[in-house]
Amino acid sequence: MRFFISLRLLLVLVLALGAPAFSVTPLLAQNAQTGAASGLPIPRFVSMRNAPTNVRVGPGTNYDIAFTFLRPGVPVEITAEFDTWRRIRDVEGDEGWVHQNLVVGDRTALVAPWRQEGPVALRVATSPDSAVRAWLSPNMLVSVRTCTGTACEIGLSHTGPDGRATSYQGFVAQETLWGVYEGEVFD
Repeated sequence: MRFFISLRLLLVLVLALGAPAFSVTPLLAQNAQTGAASGLPIPRFVSMRNAPTNVRVGPGTNYDIAFTFLRPGVPVEITAEFDTWRRIRDVEGDEGWVHQNLVVGDRTALVAPWRQEGPVALRVATSPDSAVRAWLSPNMLVSVRTCTGTACEIGLSHTGPDGRATSYQGFVAQETLWGVYEGEVFD
């Protein structure tokens, strides 16, 4: 019995002291850690699979609900892993835990969520001098297809007041998206 109590105390201490070891750093090759459970880089961006999704204060269903996502596809940053649970951070900096099945590797982003107003140009090519295809409002949710380190190819669908859906595809400056890292390259 004494061994069991000591083992439990040790586990609590490891979990309590181990949490600060998962500090969030920009995703650069030399600073990226690898998740022990998934083998994938930490930190990394993913998106919420569905909604509503409960985010818990700890890695398990026995922990209280911290907050709930009401919209699917929202980008979140995985900052730690524990078995099948992922600690995530949202655009507002709120953190909590979700089961790995509740996130998906599809890349999405929010357009300039730090802006109160002022559109972001969706361009026909990666060059900042290329023609503007559309103007995007802050906080729009977009799908991210590729990033060059300075620009990202994105897509989105918009339903107008008449109920018709229009799809857009083009390029935005990478620095205007929350859901990709500065300088990150992928295709």
